[in-house]
Amino acid sequence: MPSARTLLLTLLAMLAFAGNSLLCRLALRATRIDAVSFTGVRILSGTLMLGLLLRLRAGDSRIAGDWRGAAALFVYAAAFSYAYVQLDAGSGALLLFGAVQVSMILAGLLRGERLAGQALLGLLLALGGLLAQLLPGASAPPLAGALLMLLAGVAWGLYSLLGRRGGDPLAVTSGNFLRAIAFAALLALLFQARLRLDGAGLAYALLSGALTSGIGYAIWYSALPGLSAIQGASVQLSVPILAALSGATLLGETISPRLLLVSLAVLGGIALILLAKARAPAAGRA
Repeated sequence: MPSARTLLLTLLAMLAFAGNSLLCRLALRATRIDAVSFTGVRILSGTLMLGLLLRLRAGDSRIAGDWRGAAALFVYAAAFSYAYVQLDAGSGALLLFGAVQVSMILAGLLRGERLAGQALLGLLLALGGLLAQLLPGASAPPLAGALLMLLAGVAWGLYSLLGRRGGDPLAVTSGNFLRAIAFAALLALLFQARLRLDGAGLAYALLSGALTSGIGYAIWYSALPGLSAIQGASVQLSVPILAALSGATLLGETISPRLLLVSLAVLGGIALILLAKARAPAAGRA
């Protein structure tokens, strides 16, 4: 059982992840800031906050990371921002975290891992739910926004897989954020005629980068040592629910029956896979 400290840190991290969806949707819906500017400010403020945290901690303060990780991080952040021009907070978070988990599972299959029985059923259920969310209908999200969010999820899944190679998580994340500034600057140059900023939009982007990204990631990395791999993966399934509830409460977004059913399919399918993986080591030890 995780300690009280670990549980508190985990809760704060999940609130931060859901807050990213809420802040991005709020900025792009209620202010004049554009997706490119939001992405750039988020990456820049996240870099500054992570660099500050790296400096303040005891021990080595050198950054790490690489350009592949930075590219995956940038694709995630840019596609995430563009998707939230069209998507509600809850629908976007569901597509994002569903795509993250499914892409990481599919990557494992490509490396030779095998799923059978309950795990295979879970994968089919999760994939079916994501596909159902893309089908036309009165409550279907815009297809372009949905596909962009799926791209963001795949990019974040790739970023997570690259991060499994080891190293200091804070140093690696700091270095990847710093390198991603170059990609954000290039995107801003390409779309400089369309850039728009205002005070409220800038504030939301700064909060997203420094608070819910920079500090949020630091909190999450502090919580991870107290969680098993299965617990760490499973707890992230709460983020779409938190985002949907926050969007309904603070932004007046609706939670449609379709979103509820698709959420049950996607999150339930992923939970089946995680539970199957959790039982496999125990059976082997017996």
